[in-house]
Amino acid sequence: MIKAVLIFNNQGKPRVTKFYQHYSEQDQQSIIEEIFNLVSRREEGVCSFLEGGKLVGGSDYRLIYRHYATLYFIFCVDSSESELGILDLIQVLVEVLDRCFENVCELDLIFHMDKVHFILNEMIMGGMVLETSLHEIVSRYHEQEKICKQETSILPGLKDSLARGRSSIKMPKFGFLH
Repeated sequence: MIKAVLIFNNQGKPRVTKFYQHYSEQDQQSIIEEIFNLVSRREEGVCSFLEGGKLVGGSDYRLIYRHYATLYFIFCVDSSESELGILDLIQVLVEVLDRCFENVCELDLIFHMDKVHFILNEMIMGGMVLETSLHEIVSRYHEQEKICKQETSILPGLKDSLARGRSSIKMPKFGFLH
C-alpha cells in the first residue's frame, strides 16, 4: 500500500505532498524533512530504493524515488508493494505531468496544484493504485479541462443575468437612509 507521495525540489522544498495515512501536521513536517534528508544525501547512480526512516514506519516501509532534473519524486510504500512496479508508476506520473503541462517544470506543480492532485487521484486512491495507463489518465485530465472551460464560459453569462436581475428589483426606500 502507498503511504505517501512526495515531490521535492533540490533544496528540499516540498512541491506536492499527498499522504494516504493520517499523520498530524507536525508529524508530516518531520516525515517530509527526514525523507528529504535520506534521499538527497544519496549519490547519483545508486539504487532508488531504501528502507523507511524512524517516522515513516521503520523497516516495513520503503522509499522509492526518482530524481528528474530539479525534482525528487518519492513514494513511501509498505512491503506489500513491488519496488519495480512503483518505479514504473513514478515514470507514468512524470510522463502524464509532462503531457498535461507540456514540458512540466517545478512552477507547473506550484501554480497548478489542483490539477496535479487530480492526476494523482486518477492514479491512486486511498493508497491503492487505480490506473497506470498513460493514455487513460491523460484522457481523463483533458476531459476534466473541457468541463472546467465549459463552466467558466457559462459563468460570465450567469453573472450578467444576475446583475440584470438585481437591477430590476425595486428596493423600498426608508426614510432613515436618506
